[in-house]
Amino acid sequence: MPSAWRNLRRRVLTPSVSETLLDKRGFHKKSPAAQEVLETVGRTFLEGYSYAMEARIPAEAEERLEGIPTRFRGFAYEGAGMGFAMLDGLPVAGRGAVSGFLSGKGADHIYMVYVGIGWAMARLPRSCWPDIDRLDPLLRWLVLDGYGFHQAYFRTADYVHKQYREDVFPWPAHDSPSYAGRAIDQGIGRALWFVGGTDADLVATMIEKFPESRRSDLFSGAGLAATYAGGAEEEELRAFRDRAGEHRDMVAQGSAFAAEARIKAGLLTPHTELATRIFCGTGPVEAAKVTQDRLPAGGASGGLPAYQLWREAIASAFAEHGRG
Repeated sequence: MPSAWRNLRRRVLTPSVSETLLDKRGFHKKSPAAQEVLETVGRTFLEGYSYAMEARIPAEAEERLEGIPTRFRGFAYEGAGMGFAMLDGLPVAGRGAVSGFLSGKGADHIYMVYVGIGWAMARLPRSCWPDIDRLDPLLRWLVLDGYGFHQAYFRTADYVHKQYREDVFPWPAHDSPSYAGRAIDQGIGRALWFVGGTDADLVATMIEKFPESRRSDLFSGAGLAATYAGGAEEEELRAFRDRAGEHRDMVAQGSAFAAEARIKAGLLTPHTELATRIFCGTGPVEAAKVTQDRLPAGGASGGLPAYQLWREAIASAFAEHGRG
């Protein structure tokens, strides 16, 4: 594909970086430092997206992605995941961009890449959505997590303040189609960390405005974002854990997922270690090991997909061992 066409494709399809500014989004500004973290996340996501859009082959994008600073590199891979999924959904671009990306360095960032696919879903016609049978049967729910994050981030009034939820979501997961709303809620919970400007008390307050039945997944998502993205100090994280009450085990589960994502990609940071010690009562390596030790051996059960059974097993492990 000629370079001029790739550059045009990037310019036409790449969202403006202004869309990620807290002022533009109307998100809470806790402090200049927290604002800088969140806006850098958004800016880096779009860098990764543009690298995918400009690349002839995934390896070209990978070379540029590897130059992103450790703290934010995972977000760049997430953006690239969205970009390659967008290309897969375009008739003129053909198929296989995501699978090619995941056959290289993207494999170490599979969690973030799958979330990025969900961003693309939110912007593509349903006829262009990915074929779920081509996705990992355990991890494919992360795609809906990404979709939920996108909707809460860009349609905040509906998905956050009005607690909107689609009655039936057109995601034909053969094992547990009714689980789609819960997977989307996990992404909404992650987005709340951004909407609330990393203000842990405000994020907890927003979650408490949702129906009780949705709070477990929302707290889990917020715990994941607090651990992966950071932006809060020790006292704030402890207060958030305590505000979660009966859902604190799911906060630990989300935190452990974040630790696993960072460790698998070789992107461990001090703020991730701080969060796992508070939410999980252990270090990030140990928290990540809990997620791997409890990988499900079977499929769906009792109407729940293996992914949810995995999350519950992780949460139960932290409940059994207690947290600091």
